Amino acid sequence: MSSAPVLLEMRAITKEFPGVKALSDVSLRVRAGEIHAICGENGAGKSTLMKVLSGVYPYGSYDGQIVYQGSEVKFGDIRASENAGIVIIHQELALIPLMSITENLFLGNEPKKNGAIDWKAAQLRATELMARVGLDENPDTLVKDLGVGKQQLIEIAKAFAKNVKLLILDEPTAALNENDSQHLLDLLRGFRERGITSIIISHKLNEIEAIADSITIIRDGKSVETLDVKADGVDEDRIVRGMVGRELTNRYPDHTPKIGEVFFEVRDWTVRHPISTERLVAKGSSFTVRRGEIVGFAGLMGAGRTELAMSIFGRSYGVYERGEIWKDGKRIEIKTVSDAIHHGLAYVSEDRKAVGLNLLDDIKTSTVSAKLSKIRKFLKLDEVAEYKAAEGYRQSLRIKTPTVDEGVNKLSGGNQQKVVLAKWMFTDPDLLILDEPTRGIDVGAKYEIYGIIQQLADQGKGVIVISSELPELLGLCDRIYTVFEGSITGVIDRADATQENLMKQMTSNKKMQTR
Repeated sequence: MSSAPVLLEMRAITKEFPGVKALSDVSLRVRAGEIHAICGENGAGKSTLMKVLSGVYPYGSYDGQIVYQGSEVKFGDIRASENAGIVIIHQELALIPLMSITENLFLGNEPKKNGAIDWKAAQLRATELMARVGLDENPDTLVKDLGVGKQQLIEIAKAFAKNVKLLILDEPTAALNENDSQHLLDLLRGFRERGITSIIISHKLNEIEAIADSITIIRDGKSVETLDVKADGVDEDRIVRGMVGRELTNRYPDHTPKIGEVFFEVRDWTVRHPISTERLVAKGSSFTVRRGEIVGFAGLMGAGRTELAMSIFGRSYGVYERGEIWKDGKRIEIKTVSDAIHHGLAYVSEDRKAVGLNLLDDIKTSTVSAKLSKIRKFLKLDEVAEYKAAEGYRQSLRIKTPTVDEGVNKLSGGNQQKVVLAKWMFTDPDLLILDEPTRGIDVGAKYEIYGIIQQLADQGKGVIVISSELPELLGLCDRIYTVFEGSITGVIDRADATQENLMKQMTSNKKMQTR
């Protein structure tokens, strides 16, 4: 291990919630100036541990001791930890979209002159902070007009405004494309050279292997081991073994597809952007899905995959111009989400927290919410049927929770994703559209979700998987369509698909000939 002094030590941290022990005697040592990764399956306790450290869960709400810069600290709230130089950036960015970059950077901490906010000084300081994170934007730009990658950089710039010594990043690249992810990792390397310590939680094991100096693995609320990446020769397989407690030689369950006839077809689907209506987001797209088939959609960020899927699912996105949807040999009209559900379509959004779930609901309410008619008894909901349905999915999907009365906001990301799947499986769909179904989910939970997808296909359903991870599409799908700038540019059978030929089609502006 490095000879640098220990900056942070968390000793025997235990944190309990009603009905569940989230952390049990977890210990962690982080040396000054290193990049320290925390790995573990969803629900292992990674985010809970960081919330303890940053004062989100204040002193007195947990057992154990935190020693920082040689002294015990007892943070009563997040402001206390920030005053000590510990800044956490959560997976859900805490920015206000309708405020400018400057306003977001200094919210509640604005520079003042003669009792009033000194906006000129704030803008100058904002420009300096953005330069430190490699962001070249007008400080008056509204946050809503920036991509997710740039918003992430603003969060890091906010940390520098608070004189950060220890930067904690929870899934920082989960929603970023490859270029933005690489820029962020390079930024962390630069911080390391300047003596800033970082703790990173991530499920992207290739990134962890590339950037981390040390890795602490947490399993089932307990710290299992800490690895020195270079000295211990750590690779992805070694991290996986620590996380799941076993060898995971194959990232995808074995599966022999049972593919039937074409039952779903989209013809010449053309949709305009909801605001810039002169721009087409889907350009004459045509594709088919067979029963029992898992069909992938590959494309770079902004290619139009999500827009295509949402527009098909009850015209949830954009302005419909033309196109036909055929199911079981008959043309069907799908003008609303209710129409889509009625015709046996289901859509699992890429943003489970903002769109897929109501975080104020409990698990049982969420599970039945897309088709209440199934459990209606006369004019009332049958609460017994509601509970039985939710409990059935809790068991079959292995949702980690003591009871379906638990709020979905208390679940880990992977378990929230399973609740979203349960919600749409409850509607008995014939076609299930999954948009980034494993984003922000650990390798063990991914394996389980892949198995669920395969089971749905084996029941004769069609499944569409939209994913930014090409290995995932190659390991899971029977056929893969490629999308570029709103056009479908090709379709490749699983036996012929490689990352290289997919990427070639994903970057081609040649529209696929309808077949």
